[in-house]
Amino acid sequence: MKRVYQLEDLDCANCAAKMERAIAKIDGVTSANVSFMAQRLAIEADESRFEEIMERVVKVCRRVEPDCRIVR
Repeated sequence: MKRVYQLEDLDCANCAAKMERAIAKIDGVTSANVSFMAQRLAIEADESRFEEIMERVVKVCRRVEPDCRIVR
């Protein structure tokens, strides 16, 4: 399943790259793209575990950029 989310308060391209790499390492994630310019997260992951995966994605994003929010 592929979904696209809007990001709020993503402050730098370096943080976006760190988030993208960390999200891609989560078990069940097929692909992840974090765009600093578009302030957007595109993620493709296992549909049966999607909510569980998104909870982990939120935690990873907060660790890298505490002020960043994923708008669902």
